[in-house]
Amino acid sequence: MADLNDAYASALFQIAKAEGGLERVEDELFRFARTLEANEELRMTLTDFTVPVERRQKLVEELLGGKASPVTVALVSFVVGVGRGRNLPEIIDKLVAKAAEERQEAVAEIRTAFPLDDEHRKRLAGALNRATGKRVTVKEVVDPTVLGGVVAIIGDTVIDGSIRHRLEQLRESL
Repeated sequence: MADLNDAYASALFQIAKAEGGLERVEDELFRFARTLEANEELRMTLTDFTVPVERRQKLVEELLGGKASPVTVALVSFVVGVGRGRNLPEIIDKLVAKAAEERQEAVAEIRTAFPLDDEHRKRLAGALNRATGKRVTVKEVVDPTVLGGVVAIIGDTVIDGSIRHRLEQLRESL
């Protein structure tokens, strides 16, 4: 099963690269994967085989149309159409990793309570570059449960500087 996800990720990567705008498509796919993971109803609908394929694909087009590039819409629609919607987040994460590897970078998933502005994103990327010794591509996820601060995930490494984490540490020490 994992090999098939790798094959889909490689194919999507090659298509996105050939169509141009790989970085934009990669970012849009990453955001869609996080939305899919966070929205159980959407995930269930896109993976429900009792819902006709055309309806699932139309839903993708309604959700992404006008907000994402046509390449992104087509790629997500394709994966949903071939019945791999359940694996979409994993496939997309593998595509993002392939794109970062090609740029000789590591991917840092950054979770914050509020969107970062360009200056904060740049400073955070610089700090992660220094901490890891690698060039880091920052993929941002807005997660209100963080409360404040930042959680950074780079491969298997988690750097938790969130207020929620600090509160949990304080609660344990009391």
